[in-house]
This record gives sequence, structure tokens and C-alpha cells, in this order.
Amino acid sequence: MHPVTAEVTERIVERSRATRAEYLARMQAARHDGPGRGKLSCANWAHAFAAESDGDKVRMRDPTAPNVAIVSAYNDMLSAHQPLERYPEIIKKAAREAGATAQFAGGVPAMCDGVTQGRPGMELSLFSRDVIAMATAVALTHDAFDAALMLGVCDKIVPGLTMGALSFGHLPVIFVPAGPMTSGISNAEKARVRALYAQGKATREELLDSEMKSYHGPGTCTFYGTANSNQMMMEMMGLHLPGAAFVTPNTPLRHALTAAAPRRAVEIRDGSNDYTPMSAVVDAKSLVNALAGLLATGGSTNHTLHLIAMGRAAGVQLTWEDFDDLSRVTPLIAKVYPNGSEDVNAFHAAGGMAFVIRQLLDAGLAHDDVVTVAGHGLRHYQNEPFLDGDRLVWREGTATSLNLDILRPVSDPFQGHGGLRLLTGPLGRSVMKTSAVKAEHLVIEAPAVVFEDQEELQAAFKRGELEKDFIAVVRFQGPRANGMPELHNLTPPLGVLLDKGFKVALVTDGRMSGASGKVPAAIHVTPEAADGGPLAYVRDGDIIRVDSETGALTIQVPKDELLARPPARAHPSASGYGRELFGWMRKAAGPADAGACALFEVA
Repeated sequence: MHPVTAEVTERIVERSRATRAEYLARMQAARHDGPGRGKLSCANWAHAFAAESDGDKVRMRDPTAPNVAIVSAYNDMLSAHQPLERYPEIIKKAAREAGATAQFAGGVPAMCDGVTQGRPGMELSLFSRDVIAMATAVALTHDAFDAALMLGVCDKIVPGLTMGALSFGHLPVIFVPAGPMTSGISNAEKARVRALYAQGKATREELLDSEMKSYHGPGTCTFYGTANSNQMMMEMMGLHLPGAAFVTPNTPLRHALTAAAPRRAVEIRDGSNDYTPMSAVVDAKSLVNALAGLLATGGSTNHTLHLIAMGRAAGVQLTWEDFDDLSRVTPLIAKVYPNGSEDVNAFHAAGGMAFVIRQLLDAGLAHDDVVTVAGHGLRHYQNEPFLDGDRLVWREGTATSLNLDILRPVSDPFQGHGGLRLLTGPLGRSVMKTSAVKAEHLVIEAPAVVFEDQEELQAAFKRGELEKDFIAVVRFQGPRANGMPELHNLTPPLGVLLDKGFKVALVTDGRMSGASGKVPAAIHVTPEAADGGPLAYVRDGDIIRVDSETGALTIQVPKDELLARPPARAHPSASGYGRELFGWMRKAAGPADAGACALFEVA
């Protein structure tokens, strides 16, 4: 192992010793209650399969026959989840062939950040992760299952499914993705039209035409945002079948991988020789592997929240310092839009996850000695799935990149670090993604222009008031203020100003999209302004420095003078669009560096 990777892993283990032991004790107690239906009374069990077919009822009368839960985030507003509509029947048929049954245990909500960007619904986005975790627990709490399959792909959905399933970590759990849509217009062309529209040089019809040529069919959006970062992480954590992440929907190989998931779940159930509970798969080493993959591929900054929350659900305590230290030694070996010009389909064709995992293992930057749903060892995931006639088989993935503009070996990376920095200073703690930021923009010092929301900044841009060097401070966007919405709509105007040669950066207690790119942005600032954080005291004209090279987030105002000012006040909590239902979550939410989660107490 690389010495830094080994040291970070060991300190996570030590930091988590008490919470991990408590979690594993709960999982052991749940296991000792007995398998699935065997523990249920006759009345309980009759309710559970009253609506099943006669053939399944015969099998379900046997208390030892395995039963697999299906938890799905299907809806047909999310292109990534639309293919999941057909999965339950595929799964049930495959389960029957394996001598088991499968039941649709429950659905979880799945909202699309692409639809809600800049809209009131985005204020529910982050908290939807916690709702999904709770809904997953509700689905599994019937306690009639020997294994579970999680059907989900996108931003908050996979983290939420993970957190909820970990409460039933005595069960084997396999994640079943849908894959990316086929490629549409080039990302450069899409970005060009967006920039023209932001400047009033393209019509809404022209913009819509461009967007429809990009987002055009079933499957995950093909840029490397949070959704595709999720799929990468499920491979790195050993929760997918190997190579399942980036096979496109509605293909024979995708169908075969979906059918293989319930068969494998039956093989690794309790009572088999290969019993593999989720609690054994998700541990400190597998979470470090997920983090290594995130850094090596330039993945979404949203996972500086989600990975921490997912770890806490398994009793593992991650910190931003862990991210920062691993980022310093994990080279960037993938360039996928917005960090590069090509999409995830090109990444997959160039060698994809099999290549990335081989490289990280060979360099000692990921742990091979982990438990996965495919067996012991992450090396299983340097294999790729293929169809040999109608039979699903795996064989070694490529050991060399098939496109060095997209994928490179650790020995010749795009850059020597992972492109994620922890920034600290008198304004608080924040994270910054640097993998798509040009070298001349890695350090920005300029006067602050303060905004209370993103709409104010957009209006100032349209009025022509931002044609200058400045650092935009957009505050009261944290979890306790308004649910921590993504501020993706700020990327086009700030990008335009950057392209004009102005020194521009963003400092915010909110989030940027998983697709955020070239604009230097210190995000997730904690403590947030609504919780008494220093951002509440910043005024227009204060000189702020965003320095990703030294990891500093500073203001040229003495601390005593800064905090002597009367703080700005957050707007009253918004209502409408369901936001009034989430008031308790805003009050309960922990800070960003603890996962911005409402489900766990913060020490």
C-alpha cells in the first residue's frame, strides 16, 4: 500500500473503533433473529405473499427458500431510472430460475436535479437523500427477505439507498444500475450554446434544441457528474457486479447483468458458503477505495457530503482531512466532461472502471483485501462483462488505455493529485474541486460582492454590474438555511466573466453541481452563515483570497473586527413546493463536513 493511503485508512479505523463496533453488534443481533420469512408468524407470512402467483406461493410456503427484496427508485421523469420499469420482472424470473422468489418491497422517491436546478424544488434535493434512506428502511422493515437489490442511479438516490440498506447490513445487498444513455451532441457544443444564452445571444428555442440533443434518451446523463460518480463508487466499493456501471440500457448485456444480480444475491445469502452481508462489504477500506476512485477520476464534489454520510451509516467516521490527504497522493488519471471533452461512454470504451481499478491497485492506492459481492478482493473488478452467446462471462479488462486523451496510467497522469482541496481559514472550512480549473485560476484574490441567493447574482450579471475582478459570496445556502441547493445556474455567468479575462471565484455555503468545472469555487463553507458562520459578517469590498495551492480561505479583515459587525440575517424559511414539510430537517441538519445529514446526531 502507498504509505499515505495506509496511514489514512488506519486513522479512519482508529477514529471509528467505537461506532463501528456498535454498528456491527447491531448487525449481528439482526442476523441472529434468523433468516427472512422463517421468523414470521403464519399470519405475518400469509400477508406477505397473499398476492403472489400460485407457483411462487408454493415456493414461499417453504421457510428455507430464499426471498429477495427489490427496492427501486423507478420513475420515468429521470432518464436514468426509466429503464428500471422493466427490471422487477427480469429479476423475478431470474430468481425463480435460481430456486428463489423476489418481491418488490418498496419504492423510494427520486427527483431529478437537472429538472429542479434554479427552481424551488432544488431546496428539497439534498434532504431527499435522507428521505430515500428512510424509505429504504421502510421497504426492508417487513423483515421477510434473505437479500436485497437496490435499483437506483442518480445523485442523492444511490447514497440514500446505501444509507438505508446499511440499517439492514446483515443482508447481502447488490446495487443494480441502468447505465448511461448513448452519446448526443458534443459537450463543447452544449457549453457553447449555454454561454451564448447566458449573454442573451441565443434564443430559448436554440437553447432547448441544444439541450434536447444532449439529453435525448433513456439512461444516465453522460457527463461525469454525481450520478456517474455514484456508479464509479459502487464498483470501487464492491456493491455492483463487476463492470455493471457503464453498460448502456436496453442492450442484451445490460439485461444479462440485471438477471445475474438476483442469482448472485441468492448465492451469497446467509446459510450459503459465500455469505456476504453488506456490513462486511462497506467498511473503512471500501470507503477509502471509493474515495480513491473519486479522486482518480475527478468525480463530483457532492460526495464530500455523501461519502461521509454513507460512512456514518456503517459506523465509519470520514473527515475532509481524509479527502485532502488522499487527494495529494492520488493522481488524476481520467478526464471526462466537465474535466475533459469526452463523456462517460468514451471513458468506458477507453478502458473504464476495469482500467482505473487495475491502476489504483497496482499503485497501492486502493485496497485489494476487501469483501465484495463478487467475492473476496477488488481484483474481481478489473474484469469486464461480455456475452458468450447467451452466457454472461467476465474476462480481464484492458491493461493499457485505449485513449490517452481520456484515460492514463498512474505513471503518466493528467496531474499528480486528485484535484480536490480542503480550504481553511477565518471564513471557515470548505472544499474546492480543481481538476477542471486552469492553473492561472487556482489562486484568486479580489474584492467580495455579496449576494443572499443565486437570483441576485444572475440579476447583477444581466445588468452588467459584474464586469470586473471579484469574488462572489453567495451565502445562506447551507443545509440549515434552505436545504443546501445546488447553485449550478451560477456556472454559465461566472464562466462567461472568466472567459473575458476577469479574476472571478465563488465562495458559498451552498453546493455546486456534480458537473461544476472551470470556475474556482470554495463550496460547502462551514459553519454556514445561517448557523453563525463568518460568511454572515462579510461585506461588499472585503478582500478575500481563495488559494487552492496553500489550502487557504482568507479575508483581509481582522477577526475581531469582522465578528464585531452586525451579522446579516437569513431570509425567512421559504414555503410552497413542499418546502414547509422539511422544516424539521433544516433544523436537524448537521454541518457539511459531517455529511449535512438530518439522520445522525453530531457530536
